Amino acid sequence: MSAAAISPRALASSAEGASLTAWVAVVASMIGAFMAILNIQITNASLLDIEGGIGTGVDNGAWISTSYLIGEIVVIPLTDYLSRVFSFRRYMLVNATLFPLFSIACAFTHDLGSMILMRGLQGFAGGILIPMAFTMVLTKLPKAQQPIGLALFAISVTFAPAIGPTIGGYLTESYGWQSIFFINALPSAIMIAALAATLEKQPMRLSLLKQGDWFGVVTMAIGLSALQTVLEEGNKDDWFQSGFIVALAITAAVFLSAFIAIELTIEKPLVNLRLLKRRNFAVGVLVNVLVGFALFASVYILPQYLGQAQGYNAEQIGGVLAWTGLPQLVLIPLVPILMMRFGARAVGFVGIAIFAASCFMDVALSSNVAGDQFLMPNIVRALGQALVLTPISAITTGGIAPSEAGAASGLSNMLRNLGGAVGTATIATVLTKREQFHSNVIGQSVSLYSEATRRRLAEMTQYFLSHGVSDVGAAQRKAIQAVGAIVHRQALILGFGDGFAVIGLVLAAAALALLFAKNVKPGAGAAGAH
Repeated sequence: MSAAAISPRALASSAEGASLTAWVAVVASMIGAFMAILNIQITNASLLDIEGGIGTGVDNGAWISTSYLIGEIVVIPLTDYLSRVFSFRRYMLVNATLFPLFSIACAFTHDLGSMILMRGLQGFAGGILIPMAFTMVLTKLPKAQQPIGLALFAISVTFAPAIGPTIGGYLTESYGWQSIFFINALPSAIMIAALAATLEKQPMRLSLLKQGDWFGVVTMAIGLSALQTVLEEGNKDDWFQSGFIVALAITAAVFLSAFIAIELTIEKPLVNLRLLKRRNFAVGVLVNVLVGFALFASVYILPQYLGQAQGYNAEQIGGVLAWTGLPQLVLIPLVPILMMRFGARAVGFVGIAIFAASCFMDVALSSNVAGDQFLMPNIVRALGQALVLTPISAITTGGIAPSEAGAASGLSNMLRNLGGAVGTATIATVLTKREQFHSNVIGQSVSLYSEATRRRLAEMTQYFLSHGVSDVGAAQRKAIQAVGAIVHRQALILGFGDGFAVIGLVLAAAALALLFAKNVKPGAGAAGAH
């Protein structure tokens, strides 16, 4: 049984509802999950400033995000086992303390190596807070109240990534990039105080270390680290044209294959893959992966478009993305009521469909589409995202017993984050390849053999001559460069439109997959599935 403190007091309260103490513990754990997920995205809008501050280039700066994700994705499946070894309370409090400390340490780094180390350690501590919050919902709350807890968790998973660039952009523009790493201090202090007061003390079970699935731990850590690095660095290094990426891909394939083989044959596996034999859990995890793909990809693509195609700074980008996040604070608390009336599967299907529709609204991009034009698609996206995660979580965990909560939480959260990493890498590649494609297509029409092109070049040459360029040859070169820049920008914009289409198609697949799950009535548990 997970050490998530299923105490006699908690069990006694399950018939009438969770106690105030249980709710305080659950809400406090949600603060941790929110901050951990927020920190995945909070540096994205500020990477250029951070790179300049620590004196590294754009290519190497990607490791500031990659190292955090590697630490997080490796530790999530370890959380259930380690929380049983060291006790849920002790493990939670230690990592809730380390998380803000490593975050603050990032602000004092002066080179890339120390920043990567601190971000990796921050991700390792923060990654624990995500599945622990999910586990708390399944073990501290009775079935009837779990939809409310899952709605709180949904705020962490969908609202935090959406609002991350907004917060990061504002702090960076107003107070400098270092300020984004201090934001975790106060919420973490509140979380630590609340958890220390509400979580029950339990003895450590160090004897479990002897029973540990250490071959599983090693193969998983190496395999996931290699895979995450491939996903983060692949597009920059032109994927399998790079020997480094090929070597990492082979490493990931070998070690993850060994990990799966070990987990399916060992008596006490680190990750209980056998849970995937259950229909609702398997469908729920698949949908979670696809939704994770879309969540991370949508948070990645819009800031990239605004920055590259429209020249927005970090604070302006954050202002546009705020409308994807803020409405969710109002909408998500209403989702359990909708689930009670219409069922989890119907609400989840509608939410994913609306999310997909918001992406298709952004397909027809042009040079005139900027901040204001994204208001309606972002509000629609907020509505869809608000309706997605709570019902999917209810379907995924509908037949999960409290003793399996930790294993289910670790597996589903790890795979959702992995889906997010795949989503970001896929969209980055789509943008690169489709920009090249559109550039070639447009370039076939924009040639010196075209009368329209020659006329445009002549007009621009005259423009430069009348604005301070005295040499005709120099003016012509500037005209050619200007036309080239216009072609590049148009191809880039069309590539971004294709990226939004890919995200919409992935969500359409997620909506169809969800129909294969059995419906779950909130509060009914496994027995309520039909």
